[in-house]
Amino acid sequence: MDRDIRLKRLHFRSHHRGTKEADLLIGGFFDSAHARWSDAEIALFEELIEEQDVDIMAWAIGMEPAPERYAGSIVEALKQLNYVPVAK
Repeated sequence: MDRDIRLKRLHFRSHHRGTKEADLLIGGFFDSAHARWSDAEIALFEELIEEQDVDIMAWAIGMEPAPERYAGSIVEALKQLNYVPVAK
C-alpha cells in the first residue's frame, strides 16, 4: 500500500478511537510524530493501533509496561506526552 494512503488511514484511526481522551492522546501523538516515521515505524504503529485504547493509554502514562514487541522509539515517544494539547 502507498505510504500516503497508509498515513491517511492511520490519521483517521488515530483520531476516531471512541473516547475523547483516546482521540487526544493517540491522535495527538500521530499528528506530532508521523512525518518522521520510517516504514518500519509506520508498520509498528499500524500494529499498535489495533490494541485496546486502555492498554495504549496505560503504556503512554507508565501505568503498565508496553509489550516487548512495541518497545522502542514509538512507545518511548508516546510516553513523552508533550503532544497532548492542554486547554488554557
